[in-house]
Amino acid sequence: MPAPSFSSRSGSARHDMSVILVTGSYDHEVRFWEAWSGICSRTISRSGESGQVNRLAISPDKRLLAAAIHKKVLIYEIASTSSSPILTFEGHTGNVTSVSFHSEGKWLVTGSEDGTIKIWDLRSSQLHRTYDNSAAVNDVCVHPNQGELISCDQAGSIKQWDLSENLCSHELTPAGDIPIRSVSLASDGSFLVAGNNKGNCFVWKVNDELSGLPRFQAVTKFHAHNKYLTRCLLSPDAKHLATCSADTTVKVWSISHNYEFKHEKTLIGHQRWVWDCAFSADSAYLVTASSDHTARLWEMASGETVRQYNGHHKAAVCCALHDGAG
Repeated sequence: MPAPSFSSRSGSARHDMSVILVTGSYDHEVRFWEAWSGICSRTISRSGESGQVNRLAISPDKRLLAAAIHKKVLIYEIASTSSSPILTFEGHTGNVTSVSFHSEGKWLVTGSEDGTIKIWDLRSSQLHRTYDNSAAVNDVCVHPNQGELISCDQAGSIKQWDLSENLCSHELTPAGDIPIRSVSLASDGSFLVAGNNKGNCFVWKVNDELSGLPRFQAVTKFHAHNKYLTRCLLSPDAKHLATCSADTTVKVWSISHNYEFKHEKTLIGHQRWVWDCAFSADSAYLVTASSDHTARLWEMASGETVRQYNGHHKAAVCCALHDGAG
């Protein structure tokens, strides 16, 4: 039986355990939160070591947390109380900017400012493969088919990497050399959204390789923010897009069947840059992390903050949420 969803607010201990909510900060701390009470239940402090927490990812089975900390990726056991990682992946020579798990949790993919994308085998604890992107990588996502990666970079490119062929099979440059900050794929792999440093979003329909149509078919673009866009993320049901920005806001866009994006609401409350966001499994809630040291839980229907998470001493720059079936 699936674990209760984030929005089924039973208040029971079992329900609280079903929601994993984590934030990372420039204060070198990773914090676990009780989602509904707002209480910090566990802190992994790295105050004696250099390197801020850049990105976080929770494994599909809710067992592991991957934290990209400066040039390393540390793997923690979520059920443990230890502040020591069970695995450390070293090999990047620049800031690690992206981290994602394979759907079965067998491997981890990372992107870095060193211009490489690396795949790590969680079973053997070894580096499996390195792709040379040449430009600093800003974001990487795993295609739902688990056979491809989509990356974006500081040179303005979006690339598809074929895991079976071990090569870059497609490249897009929608706005010349303007850096692409973030990419997000629909949960069924049907379309792709990318956001750049100018606050613009670009959308492509992703066609099947055997359809005879272009793999990436441009369908629309729109201006989301007047300042730097830091993250764009599609909801699990692919009906909404959230965009985070240096303008302190998060904007929510509704998506029609013909890929029209309509500005639905603006989430106002953070005082500084909003760096990251994560949807609940049922797409009804959104968590955000901001330079104002806080994270917030928003109800999508009302656009209101329902909880604020206070405790970080510097900018909260990343968050991860897993409230689906483990």
